[in-house]
Amino acid sequence: MRQVIGIGETILDIIFQDNRPHVAVPGGSTFNSMVSLSRIGIPVSFTSELGEDRVGKMICDFMKSNGMTTDFMDCSPDMKSPVSLAFLSEDKDAEYLFYTQHPSKRLNGHLPMIHPDDILIFGSYYALNPVMRERVTEIVEYAKAQRAIIYYDLNFRKAHAHEAIQLRPTVMDNYEFADIVRGSDEDFMNLYRKSDTDDIYRNEVKFYCKRLITTHGKDGVNLYTEEGKIHYDVQPLTPVSTIGAGDNFNAGIVYGLIKYGIGYHDLSRLSEMVWSKIIRCGMEFAADVCGSFSNYISPEFAKERRLD
Repeated sequence: MRQVIGIGETILDIIFQDNRPHVAVPGGSTFNSMVSLSRIGIPVSFTSELGEDRVGKMICDFMKSNGMTTDFMDCSPDMKSPVSLAFLSEDKDAEYLFYTQHPSKRLNGHLPMIHPDDILIFGSYYALNPVMRERVTEIVEYAKAQRAIIYYDLNFRKAHAHEAIQLRPTVMDNYEFADIVRGSDEDFMNLYRKSDTDDIYRNEVKFYCKRLITTHGKDGVNLYTEEGKIHYDVQPLTPVSTIGAGDNFNAGIVYGLIKYGIGYHDLSRLSEMVWSKIIRCGMEFAADVCGSFSNYISPEFAKERRLD
């Protein structure tokens, strides 16, 4: 089976409800996607960094218990494993505080082998950070040379909105690497101070990447390709938490690409019907995650969709 490769941060998320800590779970945007994909039987290789501390060991043990290898994790005694505090609002959206301490040399672990039609997921500030940029670029360029499908999740948080102008050139480079770009209303507002996705696709993304998926919470999903725009409605739901919803939408899209046998050379000729099936997978994964405080799809949901 094809494999999925992920690059991103690894964090212990402490989730607060009504200003009280409710649960602590391993997290990170790409990390969450990778856990869900592993749960449905897709081979995954995740490269990230952790400290050689109690939090780092807990996260590595969690990865192993979910069928993930830790061979590509860079565990350093000079680093403290990152922790985030996620405060849920009345709408079950999260506001984050991050606590990190990194060494000067980062992401020095081994890289996985990448083959044609494998899928690489990368994104968030991890893909923009100047300290990480050379290493991230090396991995993405390797994947591109191998004709893997490259999926870029913008995931541009409010914490970096003040440096949006400086980071836009790097974002554009990532668009150019990507075969599929995914962004949310919040991402675009933080990065461009606008959320009109017709305008964003036409003036910010299309020149670099021809495929853009935009997510709008209860207002649905838009798909932009050279053939035009398609809108998809979502089923109404009352979320327990929206943490991990976008990450698992990404996992669902990747699952759909693999389930329906979509390789690198197929992307340019996908029919509307096949795209609809793939987008539906993304929405189903996101909806499942919104039903709990977990950052990943439930074991029951995963069991029904296993591919192995």
